Amino acid sequence: MTTQPLTLPTFRPAQRLNHSLTAATEKRILLWLAARAPSWVTSDGLTLLGLAAQLAAGLAYALARYNRLALVAVILALALNWLGDSLDGTIARVRHQERPRYGFYVDHIVDIFGAVALMLGLACSTLVHPAVALAMLLAFLILSAESYLATYTLGRFQLSQGIFGPTELRILLVLGNLALLHSPWVTLAGHRILLFDLGGILGTLGMAIMAVTTATQHTAQLFHQEPLQ
Repeated sequence: MTTQPLTLPTFRPAQRLNHSLTAATEKRILLWLAARAPSWVTSDGLTLLGLAAQLAAGLAYALARYNRLALVAVILALALNWLGDSLDGTIARVRHQERPRYGFYVDHIVDIFGAVALMLGLACSTLVHPAVALAMLLAFLILSAESYLATYTLGRFQLSQGIFGPTELRILLVLGNLALLHSPWVTLAGHRILLFDLGGILGTLGMAIMAVTTATQHTAQLFHQEPLQ
């Protein structure tokens, strides 16, 4: 009895769209780094670096409840996360070592695990109420799921939502951490509240609006592309 070779279906990589504020500058930096990276720096190694850095950022947030200087470690971890998460795909493309299905799946399952670790660590930090941190995580996961579904059904992978992408979110987190080193509190309309509660609520609302808006647009687009006969 002979075994038939496994025939993989034809796969067409989705169009990548990135209109964020830093997209053009970031692309130039990543191409410069990829062209000069030694051969022992691999895309898989960079992906692992990005995941390890985000896990470390979550741990450092949790430790910040005991010493706010741990926020410096969060900033360093976010920088390493950017390097690993952003450079892995660029290295593969520059070296003509693309694995579109493997790369897409691994990159984004790593993002999900990393986001869970980051938000759980933040929830343990006392710098934000746990409910706010979990609301941010839920909104992020919903927005991510919508993006992945749109990638499959429309053939377009939206790396940014408007002018905001992953790099902009990291920059906002870094700026927030620097502010936390001074004080975790802000005064709004005469009320003293946690800075990350304010930012988390605004971020959650923003991601929820983005998710509902894009889901509505994509549903309408697919409805018109596949009308009932």
